[in-house]
Amino acid sequence: MTRSVQALAYSRMSALGSHQGGQSLGLETSGGLTPLGAEAHPRFFSGFLTSPQTAARGLLAVADVAAARYYQRTLRASLDPVVTGNGDRLRFESFSGCCGVYARLDVLRDGLDGADTGHGTTNVDVNSPLREALSRIGGDDPLHLRVGPDEMAVTTLDGPVVEKKVPLPDRWLRGFAEAQVASAGFDLRAELTPAEAVRFLRSLPRSAGGSGGAPVWVVPSGRTLRPTTRPVTGAVCLPGPDRLVALQRVLRYAKALRVYGPVVDGAAAPSAWEVELPGMRLTITLSPDPARGFSGEGGVLEALATDEAAGDADLVSVLLAWEPRIDPAELAAESGLSVARVKAALTLLGTAGRVGYDVADAAYFHRELPYDAQRAERHNPRLTAARELVGAGAVELSGSLAAVRSGERVYQVRESDGVLSCTCQWWADYRGRRGPCKHALAVRIVRREAQTGGAAAASAVTTTDAVTTTDAVTTTDTTTAGGGR
Repeated sequence: MTRSVQALAYSRMSALGSHQGGQSLGLETSGGLTPLGAEAHPRFFSGFLTSPQTAARGLLAVADVAAARYYQRTLRASLDPVVTGNGDRLRFESFSGCCGVYARLDVLRDGLDGADTGHGTTNVDVNSPLREALSRIGGDDPLHLRVGPDEMAVTTLDGPVVEKKVPLPDRWLRGFAEAQVASAGFDLRAELTPAEAVRFLRSLPRSAGGSGGAPVWVVPSGRTLRPTTRPVTGAVCLPGPDRLVALQRVLRYAKALRVYGPVVDGAAAPSAWEVELPGMRLTITLSPDPARGFSGEGGVLEALATDEAAGDADLVSVLLAWEPRIDPAELAAESGLSVARVKAALTLLGTAGRVGYDVADAAYFHRELPYDAQRAERHNPRLTAARELVGAGAVELSGSLAAVRSGERVYQVRESDGVLSCTCQWWADYRGRRGPCKHALAVRIVRREAQTGGAAAASAVTTTDAVTTTDAVTTTDTTTAGGGR
């Protein structure tokens, strides 16, 4: 696994203190981007929380996920949450160290009192003493929230006094992108009352549906959800029910539990579980298997494989302004692109952490993580392998068919209604559910280059009258590392 070290410099440790007869929660920020550009310690909010105890528990839930590994639990995870100011709300996001669980707390306008919210994205320090202090918040005492340094700190600090250096796996970045792509395909499947939500979540087994075992499915039944052994119509996959444990932090304040998932196709699938709270929402999104992080799903590969999307992404990115809801139709009108091309551009921007997806609003939102799309592509093994195949001239086209030579084998790739299938083991195992294989990606790249008359197409493609075919593959092509067949 490729890892880098991310240095997070804070002006001081985040802490809970006193403020005008009440309590004050000061969340210190690291470097981030705002409408004014990069700032060392951006300031997004200074005001009161309307439901302090609920907000404290919600922040703890997000911090729980950032500090957790739900697979290979003996390994440590230590990642600070990310906060985004979207003008009318604050979004606190985190990803588990195993890349299989994504958490987000949206503190909406009704949950904030006394000040406007700024715009931008940065890391926030959530340390162990702060976690202990947040867990002790009780009653309805006023709670003042400050996200970013106060004025005194700005004028007197000579430099950062608290610095964290944390290993940041490239899988974590890819996971952020894939979770956004998966969520964009979700629909609301069920909504439970507070009492039913508590009853259902507390009835879940603490460990089930792990790697190699049958996934757990639930289906709406009256006012609640009931388990089912089969992925029937309307069912939602619940892989690893213990991964919803962070929701226990806020159940006593729940106003509703909403469940989101994709259309059932018989295979294990991701799902999102949203608890509505007073003035805020807490959402936990699960990968299809506890041992299968979002980083390997492959949903972004089609967008990454086209140079057209890269150019479109540059144009669309100029039009973004930390909107809490991004409307692809409006962006299409502003940019002159089609809605389909705008959505592909948004997917590409997601690989750089520049957009997320909110299932409650059914809309993208703008944020800016400190990473770049080229880095996501560089460490995506399937896409890297596909470009190597193209560069080696391994692709032969013939109408809707193509032959791709990889190692000692030749794989047949067929296109039908815009969907590419392959005779490799990856396609046999997943049927496109984890994105295209490297052979299909290589064909897609070559077809696009041929359509645009690119120079690379002329050197990489040999067009034949008949395509050499092979029998169905029964062994796995092992030339690509990282599961990127």
